[in-house]
Amino acid sequence: MKTKIISTAVLAVSLMGLGGCATMDRTTVGTVGGAVVGGLVGSAVGGTGATILGAGAGAFLGNQAAKR
Repeated sequence: MKTKIISTAVLAVSLMGLGGCATMDRTTVGTVGGAVVGGLVGSAVGGTGATILGAGAGAFLGNQAAKR
């Protein structure tokens, strides 16, 4: 339960950060969005380690997808 609360807080902060930075380029948005989604999926699948790995993998994949 604690991990889901932390994940929700991270999502909320990330969305506020994205909304506040209107000048971000597509790659940055893809990286941050991927990290948020990956962190949430990792949180749903496992514990803290899975959340961190999911966020890292999501950031990488989001960055690569935005470059195309």
